[in-house]
Amino acid sequence: MQGSSATVEIHKRRAGGREAVTDAVALEEPLEIRLAYSTPEGRALRSLSITMRTPGHDHELAAGFLLSESIVTKPDDIVAIETCGAPAPDTGRRNAVRVELDASVAVDLNRLERHFYSTSSCGVCGKASLDALRAVGIRELTEARPVFTEEVLTRLPGALRKRQATFDTTGGLHAAGVFDSSGRILDVAEDVGRHNAVDKLLGSMLLAGRLPAAEHGMIVSGRASFELVQKALVAGMPLLAAVSAPSSLAVDLAREFGMTLIGFLRGDTFNIYSRPERVSA
Repeated sequence: MQGSSATVEIHKRRAGGREAVTDAVALEEPLEIRLAYSTPEGRALRSLSITMRTPGHDHELAAGFLLSESIVTKPDDIVAIETCGAPAPDTGRRNAVRVELDASVAVDLNRLERHFYSTSSCGVCGKASLDALRAVGIRELTEARPVFTEEVLTRLPGALRKRQATFDTTGGLHAAGVFDSSGRILDVAEDVGRHNAVDKLLGSMLLAGRLPAAEHGMIVSGRASFELVQKALVAGMPLLAAVSAPSSLAVDLAREFGMTLIGFLRGDTFNIYSRPERVSA
């Protein structure tokens, strides 16, 4: 990912003392997502979200974010995405994107405001979260396919790691990858935020017309949260694998909507938290 790391001067502690060296760190900068859409009064422009991300693939990140929030569902919902905003004084980078929606896309700002508030607040119950997903049209994954073998799953962390170019340099990025039933990783995205990495991945697939991804699975380099399971469900993926632990609500969500959820995928071991029939020995 071009321009995704910076060089800094540090003091490194070693046996026998410290020395001044240079080190690479992952870039983290804000990205504002602006939404242009139609209303009964005409076209409107709204600043929808500001997220801290690693620069690069910003258009895909914006598209994936809108997909995850069920604002868009297909490539034709997006007319154009353009980089905008004033250049940052230190980097010259424009840290804003404007997404033009098709006139046919109805934007419910009240629902969005309630959703953004609830996902950042304490005390929101799991049942309310599951009901909210049904309300935006996410359906249960009823088919017990595709089937992924245990051998394919145990190869995934190593295959993902080989595609993490910026992690090799900085050690500071999350990754998400999409793979097929043979274990071939088709695409990878990296970012300082695990949610952003998934949004970049799904946005790329959306813009390329590769969704729903009913024949594919997704692997993430960290833990499996409710939000990551939600994003995989929106993309129609039947399996999500994480190298770390799932949360309780992630397990509840996967079981409720029929997704196979894998956790602690390390070496030749892993846990299956839901729909084990999609994994064969």
